[in-house]
Amino acid sequence: MDASELRYDDLVDRVEVLYNDHHYRAAADLLAAERTGLEAWAAELAHVRACMLGADGDADGAMQVLLDASTAGAWWAPEILVDDDLEALQDRPAFRELIKLSEARVADDPVPPLVALPDGQPVGVVVALHGAGQRAGHARRDWSGVLELGYALVCVQSSRRMSPMYRTWPDPEHARADIARALAELPAEVEHLPLIAAGFSAGGRVAIDWALRGRPTPVAGVLAVAPALRELPDATAEKLSPATIWIGTDDDLLAVVDGAADQLTGFTIERLPGLGHTFPAGFSELLARVLQRPTPEVRGISPITR
Repeated sequence: MDASELRYDDLVDRVEVLYNDHHYRAAADLLAAERTGLEAWAAELAHVRACMLGADGDADGAMQVLLDASTAGAWWAPEILVDDDLEALQDRPAFRELIKLSEARVADDPVPPLVALPDGQPVGVVVALHGAGQRAGHARRDWSGVLELGYALVCVQSSRRMSPMYRTWPDPEHARADIARALAELPAEVEHLPLIAAGFSAGGRVAIDWALRGRPTPVAGVLAVAPALRELPDATAEKLSPATIWIGTDDDLLAVVDGAADQLTGFTIERLPGLGHTFPAGFSELLARVLQRPTPEVRGISPITR
């Protein structure tokens, strides 16, 4: 992650605080003032700014921001333009044309995974999936503690883009294809080691789905931070170890995770006091408590068919 990406993440965090406090105009002004140097995220910043203006009741301003960005080449998947904050734009002919133009520009973008190896012989592979709006570099930053525990780290980047820089995991089959593509590119020294599915938020949902279904290939265990769960599969994998979910008590997704607890047979759900929708401080220590060196029996799990 470079300096501009870190700056973009910080800006979005500051805007979210203003939005949650209903300071919509201040958030829009902040985005306008700090966009210089963040041209790579022009589409994302324009969308967020339009939403801020829409929430503030400035439908004309929101429309103009989107039109200006579109003229410069920006695009957005139609589903994120159908937003409550942009509700006042939905019936405008210009907005409907904007959606059609954006839909024609939407394009998937598969990229190779980021792979990091521990010092010494790896004992397993943690396959980490980033959250919505993030990229593989975020997963590498957040899950790097597994390297100290002897695990290789493979960070998969979703190829599904909702805008030029905004990636997420909206479709399970598409996510499985991305994971399978990444596993097919594993270096030889780790391709036969047991896999642990891991993920944050939307990536956590995909990791749990992967572990329970055993698709695109069975895994030994699963780790999820603040998973944005939807409908869980009926299928359940046997002997997942570890099978741990961490969720903050101040996370808006806590009720969703608690509501699914009865279906998550064999999972440990650890509720972290005062934590919002983010990784906890000292996450490496939490990883060390649940990640153990695989037994010979676990090592027998077969890698994905190539």
